[in-house]
Amino acid sequence: MKILVINCGSSSLKYQLINMEDESVICKGAIERIGLKISGGENNVIYKVNGEQYLSTKEIPTHTDAFNTVKELLTGEHKVIDSFDEVDAIGHRFVQGGDKYTKSTLIDKDVVSDVERLSPLAPLHNPANLQGYAACLSVVGPDVPQVAVFDTAFHSTMPPMAYMYALPYEYYEKFGIRRYGFHGTSHKFVSHRCAEFMNDKIDKLKIITCHLGNGSSIAAVKYGKVIDTSMGFTPVDGFMMGTRSGGVDPSVVTFLQEKLDLSPKDIENILNKQSGVSAISGGYSDDRDVTAHQNEGDERAILAHEMQAYQIAKYIGSYVAAMNGVDAIVFTGGIGENGFWLRSKVCSYLGYLGVSINESINQKTVKGAEAELTNSNDKVRVFILATNEELMIARDTKEIVEKL
Repeated sequence: MKILVINCGSSSLKYQLINMEDESVICKGAIERIGLKISGGENNVIYKVNGEQYLSTKEIPTHTDAFNTVKELLTGEHKVIDSFDEVDAIGHRFVQGGDKYTKSTLIDKDVVSDVERLSPLAPLHNPANLQGYAACLSVVGPDVPQVAVFDTAFHSTMPPMAYMYALPYEYYEKFGIRRYGFHGTSHKFVSHRCAEFMNDKIDKLKIITCHLGNGSSIAAVKYGKVIDTSMGFTPVDGFMMGTRSGGVDPSVVTFLQEKLDLSPKDIENILNKQSGVSAISGGYSDDRDVTAHQNEGDERAILAHEMQAYQIAKYIGSYVAAMNGVDAIVFTGGIGENGFWLRSKVCSYLGYLGVSINESINQKTVKGAEAELTNSNDKVRVFILATNEELMIARDTKEIVEKL
């Protein structure tokens, strides 16, 4: 079975074609700057196959044009299939599934309608996800099954005491205001991979998964089910990220609105795009830049990293309490896999758990590698595991399609 995985943004379409017989990636790439003008020499079509990367420049007015381009790449000059008939199904990343979609599902008109209704909860993501589905449908028609894999689904096992906010209950009933959590596909993949690495069953383990990137979240996974996670009603909640503030005193929002005469949109922009590591470090949101300036002795870069590590460690500590213990802690995502300083600093707060990591291994591990930073007989084990959301989407899609 061959499954095409699609992850659409408002002006981008990322894709992978995966052979589910051995879960190997046949090809992958991205179409960028959809609907935008292309400046001279700028490549916006990326296609990777057999270790080679091919780049080109092409005006892509719509997501339908983008998907047609993907189809051409798969069957064209550097083809990996003879015709699109070899694609058995398409799996899509959908961000917000609300209370209703607690697992992946075959997409139909009702699903589309529900996702549209939930768009106010993920205005930057759900409409783009729907555009990707519509583009695929217009090109391949209804005969190729398409599956929605929701970021929020893995977190749907949270109990009400974890997902409810202490606001008037009617706001939950009328508007669905509650904690949803995000990065669920990544948290699901690495928690299951951690259990495999430990040669144990996930339903016997208490795992804390730390997905650290420009957007970051932490999840408490107890016996295979999420009981709490750091992101909330939106992805801005939790701890500080690249440009997102994480949790702040809500009165700060009203204070700034009154003091600076700011609109809700102004505040949303500040919290999502002008805060976090970038705001503290002096404008550096890429962790590589923050690390470089930290190494040069830049006090604000140092403070940004210190704050980030401190907040992550606090979340880990709270989830140890929530689960009444922990067997493993996992670092994943761009920073989780690359940021050895941050891993080291976070773990320095965890001595009360008996955590003592091997710094030689910690500093040598590169992105995409898997490593254990502790000893296999330690009470609490610490891992670096590469996430693979696309494979998780493909697995869910395969499971659904095989039952049709």
